[in-house]
Amino acid sequence: MMSGTNQTRFFQYKVVWGIIGLAYIVVWILPFIGNFSGQANGSAESLAVLRDYSRYQWYVIALFGLVSFAYAKEVEKKNWSAVFAGLTFVFVNLFNELWNGLIFTFTGGYSAYWMLGYPSAYNPLIGWCVEIICCFLLFGLVITKGIPEDKNKKFFGFLNNRIVIAFAWATTAVVLEMILNSFGALIWNYWWWSTRFPFFLLILAYFPFALAAYFVYDMNDTKKQAWFTGILGGTLTVAYVVLTLTGLV
Repeated sequence: MMSGTNQTRFFQYKVVWGIIGLAYIVVWILPFIGNFSGQANGSAESLAVLRDYSRYQWYVIALFGLVSFAYAKEVEKKNWSAVFAGLTFVFVNLFNELWNGLIFTFTGGYSAYWMLGYPSAYNPLIGWCVEIICCFLLFGLVITKGIPEDKNKKFFGFLNNRIVIAFAWATTAVVLEMILNSFGALIWNYWWWSTRFPFFLLILAYFPFALAAYFVYDMNDTKKQAWFTGILGGTLTVAYVVLTLTGLV
């Protein structure tokens, strides 16, 4: 039977995930109720380099080496919570990247929500590159550092610390994305996904990744963490393969 503090934490999680779920539904609908046609800024260029192996650069090996070292250090310390949290962070990111690719396809190639404006060694999806994948693998580990050991600790007297910290990290990342967008490294074409209206950016761009990572981190059961992360990752990997083979993303 759950204690009162655990019940409060799970209730707050349910409320936050309810808001996130509603926000997802809204952003999935909005591109199809506007008058969008042709190709928006950056769409043709992003499509042209999608899964283009000829762009490969050797620095990718160094990036994966850095990521491998970081995870190896956590494994050495048997810090499985951080390992599974980091992987979950990236898998939930993959979920976002898949629906972003579907938006691009089903708007007739008008635009995805986010696309990449600068060269990359490899773009497996319209808004995802190998450099971002490596960054997020590390980011998923970073956000587990320095968090309170007590998963039920409250900030501001009532909010669960995981929710507050996840939103703080998400806000920091969104600010960085705004900077990238300001000089064209990251392309946004929908006004409701931009600096003019950052609500959906703050709710969906990173917040779900961090929340999911903390949820796994706090399981305190390595087998449950492995099963959750494995099923999540396996399902999304299969979805990626199917959607790429059918040309939907």
